[in-house]
Amino acid sequence: MQNRKILTIVSILVCVIWMSSCYNHADWKLSLLDSTLTETQIDSITFIGKHHYGVNYNFLVKSDSIRLIEQEPEEYLEDLLVDSFSVQKNARIVVADFRTLSSDSIDSLWVQVVSEDFRSGWIHESDLHNATTPDDPISQFIDMFSNMHLLVFLIVIGIIGSIYLILRMHRRKALLVHVNDIRSFYPTLLAVMVAVSAAFYATIQKFAPDMWQEYYYHPTINPLICPPLLACFLATVWILFVLAIAVLDDVRSLLPPSDAFTYLCGLAAVCALNYIIFSFFTVYYIGYLFLVIYIIFAVKRYIRTIKKGK
Repeated sequence: MQNRKILTIVSILVCVIWMSSCYNHADWKLSLLDSTLTETQIDSITFIGKHHYGVNYNFLVKSDSIRLIEQEPEEYLEDLLVDSFSVQKNARIVVADFRTLSSDSIDSLWVQVVSEDFRSGWIHESDLHNATTPDDPISQFIDMFSNMHLLVFLIVIGIIGSIYLILRMHRRKALLVHVNDIRSFYPTLLAVMVAVSAAFYATIQKFAPDMWQEYYYHPTINPLICPPLLACFLATVWILFVLAIAVLDDVRSLLPPSDAFTYLCGLAAVCALNYIIFSFFTVYYIGYLFLVIYIIFAVKRYIRTIKKGK
């Protein structure tokens, strides 16, 4: 019965991935390359190759507001009187043009954008990046997660860890993955896959940052159309999603509600700790050794649980 349930989940997962492959973010690039290129088009393609976005790319304002210069950026650099206007948070803007000014000591690249009310203005690229995210929910999630994940996870670990320790003081036999586990391999596998996913994420950040930037500006949930390293990372994310469903179902069926809540809190703390440890130490290479040791440790601990007949 359990195998049938997992087979159903995996089948749904495969269908979602297959349907998501119908949309290809790179089609518009191919159409440009197939035509006779003008100098402007060549400049645009060169810009896209380096910055991963170009003319007609959409951004969403994430800061309280951004200030746009209505006149040409040269006038601003020459301290001439210029007009400006603000675009408020959650407004969408589209890239209209870009210009490189070597005389600008702050940021040589200026980007012209158009607001929703069709007003155009110029802004430094660095300011644009700091105040906006790509107008895509996956990119926005990446941006939020990248900026806040350490703080959030530390808070989560502190709260969940404190709750668990208090409960464990009152109940010496409180269940915890790797320590006093239940007779289900899914929690162990989930914790291990979080560590593997974190190692893949850190590997991409370390060895292929340009690939991650490209993914950030043109995200997809389909690993089948991505480069191998990125595809492996996306595959682990999908596996985590399936495992989380399996864990919730097994814990619900094996434990009473109060024990299930305590166990899931402990498991969440372990997964959060795994993410922080392996995403940090993998950047310094030692994380790969830690990952091998951790996998061996996790499997041995589960085998010991089975032998004890819990």
